[in-house]
Amino acid sequence: MARIAVIPGDGIGVDVTREVLKLLELVRDSGVDLRWEEFDYGADKYLASGVTLPDEEIENFRDHYDAVFLGAVGDPRVPDMKHAADILLGLRFKLDLFVNYRPIRLLDDRLCPLKDKTRDDVNFVVFRENTEEMYAGVGGHLKKGTRDEVAIQSSVNTYKGVERIIRYAFDYARANNRTRVTMSNKSNAMRFEGDLWDRVFAEVAADYPEIETQHLYIDALVMQMVKRPEQFEVIVTCNMFGDIATDLGAQIQGGMGLAASGNLHPGRTSLFEPVHGSAPKYAGQDIANPLAAMLTAGLMLTHLGHPEWERRIERAVAKAYREGNVTRDLGGSLGTAATGDAVCENLQLKQSIET
Repeated sequence: MARIAVIPGDGIGVDVTREVLKLLELVRDSGVDLRWEEFDYGADKYLASGVTLPDEEIENFRDHYDAVFLGAVGDPRVPDMKHAADILLGLRFKLDLFVNYRPIRLLDDRLCPLKDKTRDDVNFVVFRENTEEMYAGVGGHLKKGTRDEVAIQSSVNTYKGVERIIRYAFDYARANNRTRVTMSNKSNAMRFEGDLWDRVFAEVAADYPEIETQHLYIDALVMQMVKRPEQFEVIVTCNMFGDIATDLGAQIQGGMGLAASGNLHPGRTSLFEPVHGSAPKYAGQDIANPLAAMLTAGLMLTHLGHPEWERRIERAVAKAYREGNVTRDLGGSLGTAATGDAVCENLQLKQSIET
């Protein structure tokens, strides 16, 4: 049995998570032993009680759940977004989820904004180091609010952190018949951080002689993602650059409404979230696109030992798009619930769904 902690969160997170639960019910009814429990952490709880996400709850997730599904967090009623940071970053850091996994897969040629690029051209993954670098929160202000103010944000990179994310990328490549791993940094400008990444990449690559390696500075990487995405199979990079590159990747594959992600620690409780944000002004209007959330559920099912369901969900989403059974942002006319229903209906088809 797999246990899932579900945090719908804020805004459209609640709307898209509802569609994910429909999907999980279908998977469960098909014979997969899943159990889930909803938790009400989000802006409403924080504003009412001052509670964001207690450490003891994170311990509960670690000890009793196999995965956490997070809809989205963020609400303008909390200007400093403390609750969102405590929930999302709290889970990432306190569960030591060092792998941010973003598949960049084009499900239909028409979704790609790049001229003449097809599904064969856009099919790679990005692994972003998820617990260090600029997001470590090391820094501060001096004389804040004055004309003499100084702001310092330090980038923290450890051998352990760099080595394990790079090795994860090579392990993934080997296990999934990928032949090239590309590492991206900015070692021509960020001397010390770049030196560490360069050295560790070379060290780890020596253990995988069958895999071709490539190094690109981050500015060259994003240019090449637009110009010739077909050259990429596996990309590994640091936290900040990965944040930027994966959002570009989302646009290449059709937009944030199709961007799934996982925050992983192999063999441990991991976190899964669509990355489109909470968009509070659209909450409860039945217009949010639920496909990124449903694709993210597919990543979660692979983590739980059911990779066939990830493939089935991808095919079901692609079929919904081909038939126009999607929300307005993708050119359809359906609402959130109807789009979720269309995907679930496709999943129940007995014949093979070809993409």
